[in-house]
Amino acid sequence: MATCQKLLSCLFLQLIVILMVSNLSNAQGLKLGYYHKTCPNAESIIQKATYRVISRAPTLAAPLLRLHFHDCFVRGCDGSVLLNSTKNNLAEKAAVPNLSLRGFNVIDSIKAEVEEACPGVVSCADVVALVARDSVSMIHGPYWEVPLGRRDGRVSIMNQVFAELPAPLANITTLRQMFAAKGLNMKDLAVLSGGHTIGTSHCNGFTNRLYNFTGRGDTDPTLDPNYIVKLRQKCKPGDTKTLVEMDPGSFKTFDEAYFTLVAKRRGLFQSDAALLDDPETKAYVFLQATTHGSTFAKDFAESMVKMGRARVLTGNQGEIRKHCAFVN
Repeated sequence: MATCQKLLSCLFLQLIVILMVSNLSNAQGLKLGYYHKTCPNAESIIQKATYRVISRAPTLAAPLLRLHFHDCFVRGCDGSVLLNSTKNNLAEKAAVPNLSLRGFNVIDSIKAEVEEACPGVVSCADVVALVARDSVSMIHGPYWEVPLGRRDGRVSIMNQVFAELPAPLANITTLRQMFAAKGLNMKDLAVLSGGHTIGTSHCNGFTNRLYNFTGRGDTDPTLDPNYIVKLRQKCKPGDTKTLVEMDPGSFKTFDEAYFTLVAKRRGLFQSDAALLDDPETKAYVFLQATTHGSTFAKDFAESMVKMGRARVLTGNQGEIRKHCAFVN
C-alpha cells in the first residue's frame, strides 16, 4: 500500500510538472493566424509593403533582419529596440552596438499602413518579426510561418544592450551563455550566425583583428593571413566609415556561402571565428560548407521561429503601440 501511495504521489507530481510546462508554453500565447479575425489583411499588408522596399533596396534586407535579432536578444521580442530615448531615459537605440541599426523608418511606415487598416491591433514587435521573414524570403532565403501575438514592451534601457546582446568580439563561451539565456542551443548559434551571409559591417567592427589584436600591434592568428591583407587594403586603422561586405560576392543574396568563408578562416568577426572553437558549431559549419548548405534554409527557418519566441509579452502584458518609437 505504501509503495502504491508513493507511486501515485510520483505520478501526481509528474502530472503537475507536465501541466506547468504546458501552461508556460501556452502562456506565450503565440499562434499562427493570430490576426485572422481582428485584422485579416495584416500579413498581406506587411508583405506587400516589405516587397516594395526590398525591390527598390535589396540591401535593406540585412538591416531589417538585424533589427529583429537585436530586438529579441534584449528584453525579448517586444519591440523595445524601436523606442526612442526620453528626457529621463536612454533607450536601447542609444547603445553603441545599436547606433548602426537601420530600417526604423521602414518599420514605422509599414506600421502606419497596418494602423490605417486596423487601428490598435497589430503590435510593432509582430511587424518587426514579419518584416524580417519577408525580407529574407525576398532575397532567395527561406520562408517560415511566423507565430504571432506579441505585445509591445514599455521599457527600453540602453545599458541592458551590453549585457544581453552578443558582440562581434564575443568568444564561444560568451556566445553559448547568451544564446542559452534566450532558450537557444549551439546549433541555433551556428545557424543564426549564418545570417551574416547578407549585409555589411563598418571597419571598426573587426579592425582590431587586423592591426592590434592583443594590444601589441599584432593580427588575429585565427584569421586567414591572405584575407588580412585584403581587408587592410579596405580598412585603415581608425576607419569608422568604410563598409565591408560580410559575405564578399553575395552579400545581397541569402545563401550558404558564409559557412564556406568561416571554414576557410575568413569570417569577418571574432564571433564568426569562434564557431570553430566548439565541436558542435564547427561540425555544423563544415557540414554546410561541404554540402552546399544542404539543411541551412530549413534550419534557419526553425531557429528564427525559436528566437522569435524569446521572452515575448502576450495577453494583457505590455501594449499595442500606435507609433513604434513611443509608448502610448
